[in-house]
Amino acid sequence: MSTHASTPASAHAAKNPGTGLSDRSSASDGAAIGKATPARPGPVRRPPTTTIGGLVLRTPYWIFTGGLAIIFLFPLAWTAVASVSPHAGTNQTDGWGFGNYRTLADYQAGIWQYLANSAFVSLTTVVLTLAISLLGGYAFARFNFPGKNVLFLTTLAILMVPYATMLIPLYVLLNQLSLQDSLIGVALVLTMFQLPFSTFMMRISFEAIPRELDEAALVDGCSSWTALWRVLLPAVKPGLITVGLFAFLTAWNDFMAPLILINDSNRFTLPLAVSNLRVQVQGVIDYGATEAGVVVLAMPCIVLFLLLQRHYVRGFMSGAFKG
Repeated sequence: MSTHASTPASAHAAKNPGTGLSDRSSASDGAAIGKATPARPGPVRRPPTTTIGGLVLRTPYWIFTGGLAIIFLFPLAWTAVASVSPHAGTNQTDGWGFGNYRTLADYQAGIWQYLANSAFVSLTTVVLTLAISLLGGYAFARFNFPGKNVLFLTTLAILMVPYATMLIPLYVLLNQLSLQDSLIGVALVLTMFQLPFSTFMMRISFEAIPRELDEAALVDGCSSWTALWRVLLPAVKPGLITVGLFAFLTAWNDFMAPLILINDSNRFTLPLAVSNLRVQVQGVIDYGATEAGVVVLAMPCIVLFLLLQRHYVRGFMSGAFKG
């Protein structure tokens, strides 16, 4: 008859079964701590593969957008090349050069005077448009007052009136105010025609911002003006840039208002000066100098649009989603 000697550990485990399991768990935990647990491999990112189906779907889009780019850029490129290429009847008849630009620079008061006039009218229009449309859009978006919708619709109704039909009455009004034949008068007229679109843009820009933002500022002790200046103004910056860019492009390229309101040739804006320059003695048209003037007119617009295009797109999309 054989006898088995029991160890103290087995006796302890027999009396306390749970304790033995705990001891084995502790031992296994200690062994696990001694060994480094290997990290699980993460998902492997594979480079996107271009399939034939994707190329087939994207090819019409590339062809369409490339065709549009050629259509829009070709006239600008042709004008820039023609302004420095030799042409009969221009100041650049032999070889390539800047003779047409010299003709433009020496015309009457000089190109720098006309550039200064255009810059003054454009910047004044931008400043007035931004200031009035900012306050108007804020009032229409955030305050309730009698006749609010009627006043807003009346402002938008200015867009329904043809531009040229209002210039003669405005000419008479500016003459009574002693602002006829002045650059300030031209800037005021251009500002008036920019306000409907600008006020509409600023209203939808403010409506896209949650009201809780300015309400929190009012709770913190800010006045309506302080909330507008410190809280809401940075939020509507894309809308302001869009409004300012539109106002600048319109004022810089406008021809009709200076033609009606300006009589002094030294106060001509650049589009009006280029239009007068193109017709020379006996009705001969100087195409080279005209193309040089078009290039000079287009350069500030192109540079500004390229610099601000990101904010320009965001400004147009600001009212698409509210909340």
